[in-house]
Amino acid sequence: MRYLLVIVFLVGYNLSFAQQSIRLNEGWRFLREDLGGIWEAVRPAGKGDPETVPLWTKVTLPHSANERDAVDPDVNYYEGPMWYKTRLDIRNPYNQGRTLLHFEGAGQKSEVYVYTTKVGSHVGGYDEWSVDITDAVKAFKLNDSLFKAFKGKIPIAIRCDNSRDLEMMPSDLSDFNLYGGLYRYVNLVYEPALYIDKVFAAPKVSLNQKNADLNVSVRFANPDNMKSGKLSVQLKDPSGVVVKQFEKQIDKFSGDIQVADLQIQAPRLWSTNDPVVYTLETRISSKAGEHTSISPVGFRHFEFVKKGPFKLNGKRLLLRGTHRHEDFAGEGPAMTENQMREEMVLMKNMGVNFIRLAHYQQSPIILHLCDSLGILVWEEIPWCRGGLGGPVYQAQGKRMLTNLIEQHYNHPAVIIWGLGNENDWPNDFPEFDKQKIRGYFTELNNLAHRLDPARKTAIRRCDFAKDIVDVYSPSIWAGWYRGIYTEYKGITKAEFDKVDHFLHVEWGGDSHARRHSENPDKGLQDIKATGAADERAGDASLFGGAARASKDGDWSESYICNLFDWHLKEQETMPWLTGTAMWVFKDFSTPVRPDNPVPYVNQKGVVERDLTKKESYYVFQSYWTDKPMAHIYGHSWPVRWGKDGEEKMIKVYSNCEVAELFVNGKSYGNRKRNSQNFPAAGLRWNVPMHKGTYTAIVVASKGARTIRDTIHFQYQTDVWAAPSVVTLEKIGEQNGIATIEAKVFDKNHVQCLDAKNWIHFGLAGDGKLIDDLGTSTGSKKVQMYNGRAIIRVHTNNGKSVASAKVDGLPVAFVSL
Repeated sequence: MRYLLVIVFLVGYNLSFAQQSIRLNEGWRFLREDLGGIWEAVRPAGKGDPETVPLWTKVTLPHSANERDAVDPDVNYYEGPMWYKTRLDIRNPYNQGRTLLHFEGAGQKSEVYVYTTKVGSHVGGYDEWSVDITDAVKAFKLNDSLFKAFKGKIPIAIRCDNSRDLEMMPSDLSDFNLYGGLYRYVNLVYEPALYIDKVFAAPKVSLNQKNADLNVSVRFANPDNMKSGKLSVQLKDPSGVVVKQFEKQIDKFSGDIQVADLQIQAPRLWSTNDPVVYTLETRISSKAGEHTSISPVGFRHFEFVKKGPFKLNGKRLLLRGTHRHEDFAGEGPAMTENQMREEMVLMKNMGVNFIRLAHYQQSPIILHLCDSLGILVWEEIPWCRGGLGGPVYQAQGKRMLTNLIEQHYNHPAVIIWGLGNENDWPNDFPEFDKQKIRGYFTELNNLAHRLDPARKTAIRRCDFAKDIVDVYSPSIWAGWYRGIYTEYKGITKAEFDKVDHFLHVEWGGDSHARRHSENPDKGLQDIKATGAADERAGDASLFGGAARASKDGDWSESYICNLFDWHLKEQETMPWLTGTAMWVFKDFSTPVRPDNPVPYVNQKGVVERDLTKKESYYVFQSYWTDKPMAHIYGHSWPVRWGKDGEEKMIKVYSNCEVAELFVNGKSYGNRKRNSQNFPAAGLRWNVPMHKGTYTAIVVASKGARTIRDTIHFQYQTDVWAAPSVVTLEKIGEQNGIATIEAKVFDKNHVQCLDAKNWIHFGLAGDGKLIDDLGTSTGSKKVQMYNGRAIIRVHTNNGKSVASAKVDGLPVAFVSL
């Protein structure tokens, strides 16, 4: 097995639990079914025993059983038991030290075995947990014959299970997959016999006196009942300079021990533009050895003004937010650290300064990235829909809230602990008692404030409990699930006035990537302004119910850009607004949306599931960022259409002060940006078009900076009838991956540019479809975008025949 050694002095995340940690990525085998017993997982292979029944496969962690089946249009995603196994070379460097397996998250129930001995278990797919395997490892090593049979390695087996369970959070009816597997990092941890379990660093900033206090408490693990030790504490600024330090003898190790109350003169304040992170090094030295814990510390002051805006460090800050699900094309939830970093940097580059981590505790890596990038956090437990279960269910919620707060307590980015989401949906249980739900919310709220008095509590969309928490978010989906988007400001102000502290999380709508429209509002004429924009039962369905954009709209990028554009320009004129968080940054898989244009994918992201940007990404960037940018709408719109000589609007999303558009070499003049000039803040031009090829170039200026953007497209004037034929051709190949494109034409071979037909791709031969990615170009079943659809093929240096089938039309083939 190859190990990644993580020493706390070198690594920037998840440092409060370990002196030395080995990330266990390689050397794992996986089985997506149950076993007859633990012996089947750990038995040594002998001569003539190929160990093929059951068949284990090699995997690398992080890994999920649902890496692809969550978006497979032909099956339900796997929910059930699964097994992982490996053999570890365990060499604890500490005399009488403790050896732990630390899990950054595993779904959804887990059991851990050393050989045939069960050493621990955990319920809950999202919080961190550890199992002490010291005694079981020692017992195994004492059995000489066994130890030799396994060549000095320790057999480890882990059973995960994401089976449906009504008495477990979250509800199976939540709008996201309940993934199974070791989908976050697993670490082998070596500790001395006395070590620091947790550090709680509580900064308090006085803006008037320009100083801060830092209260430090420590929780120790002392399994050998050590009697004394020397504790040293150092606070270092971002450059590594020690600003405070002290030492003291400790002779008590039970409970949470307050060890210091430090006064810091004129600390640098953490903010979203200047995320200054200090480092707290806490060290315990004893006869058992030395153990150091490293924790982030950020000095900042925040306030939700009663009936007013949000302030950070005494100044108003409009929270410009989004949401994140732990989900990625081809990986499910099993994202690597590099993938997480890429995603969070994309968010920051879009201008995000706030995120709601929905709807569960997320990887510690994400929290450290929020600290370092300057992104404020609302993080919550997975009490999502489903009503309220019994004692086991309720105990899990309290346990997960406790773990969430204790494990992420030191992150300066966190300002809100979320207690629930959409808990007014009576789904899972025959009883739906609002008073019992209120009672449980009250218990959670009290628990959160007892564990962390400094931060706020919040819930989203449960009006009958909105008075319990500190901050409330109602359901407002103007222009998508209810009403029209021009109602947004009025509806929001009415909801704002109902509570003391308001924050609007979840708004926006779906868009099918690469689908564009010359008239995105067509079909919405039956939608009436109602003065209400709340999401109601059944609104996510594409069938039945009241007229709404989510059902009757075209799901084009053109429409959603207009919706976002309107919301953002209105937010600039709402001085009382704390902020918002649009739903959601990235498309993600969900079992409750099989009929979406990409099956089983919630398509409300501004990037696709593989982080490919949609056009709407640039709408936000034009409002939320300072670095000069300009983007002509339509980079993924190869063919526009209309009458000969008809004027067509070309829009530019930019934060620059002025822009000039050139089309086929001709200037169409300058436009000055004005955020209140909808759409595109006035950066739009009407250009007469004729059949042919066009190149549009924008030259935009901000101060002394000038930037350009270019697009190319065709303009089609021929009118089409109903689709009559499908074509399929290879349009490119690189590094053994061929790209194929299907198109539909009418009987006169005019491309049907508004066609939304379902298309099914197939392949026979040496190659393999790159499918089940949950993206517009990575799905074997997908709705077309403007009469076309794309997929890719691993050719494997062989020959294949690809097919494209649209119901009612002859099948198209292409040889590769």
